[in-house]
Amino acid sequence: MLDIEHILESHKYLPYIVLLIWTFLEGESIVILAGIAAKEGDLSLPLIILCAFCGSLCSDQLVFFFGRCRGQAFVARRPRWQVRAVRVYRLLEEYQTWFILGFRFLYGLRNITPFVIGMSEVRTRRFVILNVLGAALWAVTFAGGGYLFGTAAEKFIGKKNLGWLALALLAIVTITWLVRLIRRRKT
Repeated sequence: MLDIEHILESHKYLPYIVLLIWTFLEGESIVILAGIAAKEGDLSLPLIILCAFCGSLCSDQLVFFFGRCRGQAFVARRPRWQVRAVRVYRLLEEYQTWFILGFRFLYGLRNITPFVIGMSEVRTRRFVILNVLGAALWAVTFAGGGYLFGTAAEKFIGKKNLGWLALALLAIVTITWLVRLIRRRKT
């Protein structure tokens, strides 16, 4: 049986590196799980928030600049993206500041939004400032939410079983992510 505590002791920063990379690619689930691990005492909540912030921020900035450089041609070749891009444009026109601050919280639009914003007339400086604030809010919200969930779960199932719960949730999240990835590639 794998001894999680031994792995974490031997590879102290590995969970943070995984978190940074995972939040660069996706995000919410792993940040919540890391927050639970922080409650258990295995990880540092401030470092979780920092990694989630950096991964999310860097990803969205990169996608924004890709949208700025190659956006129109890229979307023109993807009819499924065109529908979501139109929706993002509408939201951007109506609620620009709030939308840029909060797009990370909108399921189904999170990944395409910085790309479409890059294609829009939004100034780079404005996006960077709002993106920094939004990434910070997102990282604190989801890591803190995981920590609070861990606190509540600990009261119901006990500290001893909290690690198993986190591993079960990690397995479910990983399997779900892989299934979605496979389905996207098939279509």
